[in-house]
Amino acid sequence: MKNLALLIGKRLLKKNLTLSVSESCTGGMLGSIITAIPGSSNYFRGGIIAYSNEIKNRIIGVKPFTLKKFGAVSKQTAQEMAQGVRRITKSDISISITGIAGPGGGTKTKPVGLVYIAVADRKNTVANRFVFTGNREQVRKKACFNALKMLLDFIRGMK
Repeated sequence: MKNLALLIGKRLLKKNLTLSVSESCTGGMLGSIITAIPGSSNYFRGGIIAYSNEIKNRIIGVKPFTLKKFGAVSKQTAQEMAQGVRRITKSDISISITGIAGPGGGTKTKPVGLVYIAVADRKNTVANRFVFTGNREQVRKKACFNALKMLLDFIRGMK
């Protein structure tokens, strides 16, 4: 993951872009991976660990309607988390992760390992749904790895 984070950092610097993160089930792991790269302060604005619905709503700005209708673990919530943290930090790009890392908390419609990741800039927001297998730590690591891959693809696709 360090190599991905390093490559992302180089791309952000080359394009003169800033980044922020909003995390739920990964609890700061993504921000930690990004900031493990020396010089990340040149592009990383910050992150918010929005574990509870209250913080998702009150701090990040996820709408109560979104949380009630779609739930904390949904494409819509991931999109609003990414958009909200980008606005708050005034970053060019943001990424969010929300999911169920387990071992409990899953249902038939939202199983353990279900994760939504969203990346946003001023104009676009993309979100993907994943279902990872493994224990809690493995789900969290897979979420971070896939978030970094999504972020790199997003940056590569920017004009």
